[in-house]
Amino acid sequence: MRLGELVRGVPGERVGADLVAREITSLAYDSRRVKPGSLFFAIPGEKADGYNFAEQALERGAGAVASERPAPAELAGRWVRVPHARRALAEAARIFYGDPASRLQLVGITGTNGKTTTAFLLHSILEAAGMHPGLFGTIEYRVGDRTLPAVHTTPESVDLLSYFADLVAVDGKAALMEVSSHALAQERVWGIHFLAAVFTNLTRDHLDYHKDFESYFAAKRRLFEGLGAPPPELAVLNLDDPWSERLLELPQKRHVTYGISSDAHVRVTNCTQSLTGVRATLTTPQGKLEIESSLIGRTNLENILAAVATAEALGVPGETVRQGIADLKSVPGRFERVSEGQPFLVVVDYAHTDDALRNALKTARELTSNRLIVVFGCGGDRDRAKRPLMGEVAGSLSDLAVLTSDNPRTEDPIRIMNDALVGLQRANKPYLTEVDRRAAIGKALAEAVDGDVVLIAGKGHETYQVLKDEIIPFDDREVARQLLHAMGRREKKEDT
Repeated sequence: MRLGELVRGVPGERVGADLVAREITSLAYDSRRVKPGSLFFAIPGEKADGYNFAEQALERGAGAVASERPAPAELAGRWVRVPHARRALAEAARIFYGDPASRLQLVGITGTNGKTTTAFLLHSILEAAGMHPGLFGTIEYRVGDRTLPAVHTTPESVDLLSYFADLVAVDGKAALMEVSSHALAQERVWGIHFLAAVFTNLTRDHLDYHKDFESYFAAKRRLFEGLGAPPPELAVLNLDDPWSERLLELPQKRHVTYGISSDAHVRVTNCTQSLTGVRATLTTPQGKLEIESSLIGRTNLENILAAVATAEALGVPGETVRQGIADLKSVPGRFERVSEGQPFLVVVDYAHTDDALRNALKTARELTSNRLIVVFGCGGDRDRAKRPLMGEVAGSLSDLAVLTSDNPRTEDPIRIMNDALVGLQRANKPYLTEVDRRAAIGKALAEAVDGDVVLIAGKGHETYQVLKDEIIPFDDREVARQLLHAMGRREKKEDT
């Protein structure tokens, strides 16, 4: 495709005739991914500016560079200046891949907690409806029969549109996307029109990036306003979260609400929870809906309500919705059970904010007939203010808290733990500290007895731990299995 075609919708400096006619074979925003004939977009980032890698991209064979900054004199003949590099990348990718997003029903899910599980539930429902949906989120990307590890919760526009093109090619009809606040602030989904936008909740997270709640909310709100595209026709909102009131003011064609609240369009009228899942009767605009799910706890019930509200509003029949919910047996690292036959429940959850930890502990409390033990830590190079809040929640809502390291990144793990310890000590409840995460999990499991629940919080689906100088393999689920097996923590059986 000729360069002139790719930048025709982008305002900016006029490009010379020879450059307009240059053949472009691929698009790239990372100089390491440049191939001969690539158009390289020099995007300014948080830690590095693509402008500084423009020469390297050209040396690797890039046909041209698109940048917000003026061309160095020696590169002027291979330079396209654009007013906004990320928007230009999104527009070029739309043209390059033939606008695949326009051939998919796109559902964007945003909020602090619950995005992943809601996306998995909707994927299962739309799969049951025969729509062969794609899935893009924190854990993985699914395109047709392919499952790929997620690099970001929300991919960059060019990657996303490439996946959409592949999805259309295998007869996919829809895609479910977790849309993070970072992606919205950075306009990674610029120009993409969502049919529906789902809001789960807003609690403290990412304030190291957004600085305050209003800025955090403003980023989330952009999904409902539309970024370089018309706003979604449908808004699905959690009526139990007060921030939803401000989203109800936006001029969507349809608003559908869900929640425990009796005023919600989709709500619970009867519910039974157990260690094996949840059974509930829901009231929806289409009538009563009986559902059964292997997912555990109140928080997952809220995620189910979000998925039901969205699916029914998209026209999926109730029986198909019910089947899709039943088909999903678990979500990796989201209140995921670990069983080696031990006489107590062990669950691993991604809870890494005070509100998410509170919800996970409340869910765990409902499932225990004895004590609740929690293993938790706080991430390094992130919002320090939430650490004592997490410590206080862990101490207040558990019977024994084991404070350990999470992903310390470049920070001293002991310093991170000391920040959390301030809140933990406020609770005036029993606690242990152990900087080695494996050893901390071992201590918690060694303390557990029949009827206890052990919640291992923070890392969820992650299979690594980020230290100062290296990333090491570490999976809470696998570590717990290994330790339980080594301890012989199996349920005793009567002699026969």
